[in-house]
Amino acid sequence: MSELKPVYTDADINRDRREGESGGELPGQYPYTRGIQPTMYRGRLWTMRQYAGMGDAEESNRRYHYLLSHGTTGLSVAFDLPTQTGYDSDSPLALGEVGRTGVAISSLEDMERLFAGIHLDQVSTSMTINATASTLLAMYVAAARRTGADLSKLSGTVQNDILKEYIARGTYIYPVIPAIRLATDLIAWAGEHVPQWNTISISGYHMREAGCTAAQELAFTLANGRAYVDAALAAGLTIDSFAPRLSFFFNAHSNLFEEVAKFRAARRIWARWMRERYHAANPRSWMLRFHTQTAGSTLTAQQPENNIVRTTIEALSAILGGTQSLHTNGYDEALALPTEQAARIAIRTQQILAHESRVPDVADPLGGSYYVEALTDQLEAEAESIFARIAQLGGTLRAVESGWVQQQIQHSAYLWQRQVDSGEAIVVGVNKFQSDVEPDPHIERLNPELERRQVERLRALRTRRDHGPWQHSLNQLRDTARTTTNLMPHIVAAVESYATVGEIADTLRDVFGEYRETVTV
Repeated sequence: MSELKPVYTDADINRDRREGESGGELPGQYPYTRGIQPTMYRGRLWTMRQYAGMGDAEESNRRYHYLLSHGTTGLSVAFDLPTQTGYDSDSPLALGEVGRTGVAISSLEDMERLFAGIHLDQVSTSMTINATASTLLAMYVAAARRTGADLSKLSGTVQNDILKEYIARGTYIYPVIPAIRLATDLIAWAGEHVPQWNTISISGYHMREAGCTAAQELAFTLANGRAYVDAALAAGLTIDSFAPRLSFFFNAHSNLFEEVAKFRAARRIWARWMRERYHAANPRSWMLRFHTQTAGSTLTAQQPENNIVRTTIEALSAILGGTQSLHTNGYDEALALPTEQAARIAIRTQQILAHESRVPDVADPLGGSYYVEALTDQLEAEAESIFARIAQLGGTLRAVESGWVQQQIQHSAYLWQRQVDSGEAIVVGVNKFQSDVEPDPHIERLNPELERRQVERLRALRTRRDHGPWQHSLNQLRDTARTTTNLMPHIVAAVESYATVGEIADTLRDVFGEYRETVTV
């Protein structure tokens, strides 16, 4: 971002950008710069989510019940790396990784254990899953159906954003085109079968964690969103049939005012695109709804208690910026998965902001600030410049496949690290205000028996399932993958015949192949 002035006045606000936006000065009115609801949190607070998943399904289920009992209003599921990349817990490639970064889910039985005792039509669930999103959503819906839940009332989000995996995160499986097909097949199927479900969470979070700037996070996220819209339209969907269920996932970083401006600019850009570029008629299609998570990359292993303050500032930026859903990180996450104490402090942080700070009493309380309005305009202008460059490269898919987006993020990360190393950017406890006392915090440790127990259960499932329906469902899935027919009904059938995550992924690998990363320097 360009250098800041010491003070801002009315002259710094770009009035030309506001022309033709009748009513745009109020929350709840197009282009929603000030928020998508007229009264924002006076009507309803944001959903307070806590991201959790550890070891096996039973261990994670205990944490979910703990979080719900302490006031969490939405669950957010972390999956382990084998699940994310389409390998079962008993795969040789999963050895040592089962349950490490999240919960291990290999079968419908695992999904049922994960949510045992939880009424799925009464809680909102977000699942951070991408390459195998279709399979995990199929398992979730099948598990809900078996408990008698009303599928029309299932609410939540499946991330289903494969583009950012190629850009920043790396849990991809298939080449770009078939991966986009899987994403749009899910969007089309869920719109009919689970109408309250957010079918994609277009994520800038991981790109910001990889080192991009606020303007780049804004631009790359919305560019990816536009690519998904184009793909859904090319698949035969109409804009208003799916756009109201699109959602976004942003990072709440430590520069308070810049983050607020980022969220405001994102709503404005998206509203204009949806109404003017795509001619959506439903106002809900114009509204950019988003979940926010505080920045993991700002957490430090040094003096970890300082992370509570960092997370509070970042959460405040999301609330001031008008988020619909918020996750606050545990202060010990630079060291390990969060302990119960850290998770409790994280949710209490949101509750204090919600009920004691009085910040939610007014919609867009920073609206009209010369500084925030100027920052909103500036970030929008920087994003527009990036959009123009992406267009020159042939669009988002080409920009990703060529490695250009990845290169931009790597360069920004390099510049930031140079600032930290030189002391130009101060990180408290790391390059200034260090302590001679080494922290000795209690950290969450996984039971080493969890992996063995998970593998044994999976192998037992393989021996007792009915092999006729199981084999038939995988054959049908393979045959359908060679056509353009929607794959979701066949994935659901495979899941219900107890095909595993790895078996379904391998079936699609046979048809689609695997992605090979473009290396950029």
